[in-house]
Amino acid sequence: MSLKCGIVGLPNVGKSTLFNALTSAQADAQNYPFCTIEPNIGVVPVPDGRLDKIAELSQSAQRLPATVEFVDIAGLVSGASGGEGLGNQFLAHIREADAIAQVLRCFEAEDITHVEGTVDPVRDCEIIQTELLLADMATLERAVERVRRQAKTGSKDAAETLRMLETVQQRVNDGIPVREQQLDEGSSDCLSELCLLTAKPVMYVANVDEAGLSDESETVMALREHVQVAGTELLLVCAALEAEIAQLDAESRKEFLAELGLSEPGLDRVVHAGYRILYCMTYFTAGPKEARAWTVRRGTLAPAAAGVIHTDFERGFICAEVIAYDDYVRCGGEIQAREAGKCRTEGREYEVKEADVIHFRFNV
Repeated sequence: MSLKCGIVGLPNVGKSTLFNALTSAQADAQNYPFCTIEPNIGVVPVPDGRLDKIAELSQSAQRLPATVEFVDIAGLVSGASGGEGLGNQFLAHIREADAIAQVLRCFEAEDITHVEGTVDPVRDCEIIQTELLLADMATLERAVERVRRQAKTGSKDAAETLRMLETVQQRVNDGIPVREQQLDEGSSDCLSELCLLTAKPVMYVANVDEAGLSDESETVMALREHVQVAGTELLLVCAALEAEIAQLDAESRKEFLAELGLSEPGLDRVVHAGYRILYCMTYFTAGPKEARAWTVRRGTLAPAAAGVIHTDFERGFICAEVIAYDDYVRCGGEIQAREAGKCRTEGREYEVKEADVIHFRFNV
């Protein structure tokens, strides 16, 4: 499955700089609003040392990591839901994403203008949330009217759907994002076709200066407190520094990070956080031709996981031969793991686990 994460924020907060560092796609990054009009798209490999180890043990000719697609969406402004700035064009791009990475400016710089005049990430966060809530209000209003007409015909299903939609609508009107509402699986499935913006998982990226990586300012501390109320993640990243790191070769990058006292680039943390907020995990396949990481949602059963590789694998699923990653490494590869009795045969009801190494049997 392909994951798409939209990078959003007000103009001039560092979205395109972060995107450039993530993808090395060299999106334009200039000091004026709406520099980004059409969204830039880049596919980023998910850093995972486990894949390297599996490829080494299986002597694979290729290593194919899982990927996340990042979309650099032009800056939103107050009134976007009513058409201000480039308005609904931006909101449409967000609607197509699986998750949102909201970049918030947490640094002072006289030469970089702020569309609101001052640096206040909590205010900026609330501006964007308000615009997304307003957009969802309009979507829900149209949906309620449509289902209400259906309910008047006597349809019990429509009447039940109407009650659910009206409850969600009232909570959104009260300022509660859909993702923070306690919805059952049936309600979530029903709402999914509406592509509500506040239903999407969110992570917040505080764009700080280099000093801010080691010493949190009052601005960042206030933002952290604000974000914790919503129970979401806050990542501290210096986008300008990450852009420099991204240009280095592997050895130079490692040395530079060590000098800064960092164990990994902030960009790796952004990619991994995207996985977490989408409740995703990785399983592996391995052989002489390639070792590959595959992305599935947590709770995915074996046939559906096989379908990520090819629909024929799911349609003709027979069984999954599974070796836990730790056993695979400890035994020294697939053959040794099988000889040690660490390979299990699992059926249709098997729930794939993080880092399983799997060989699917199928017949079509």
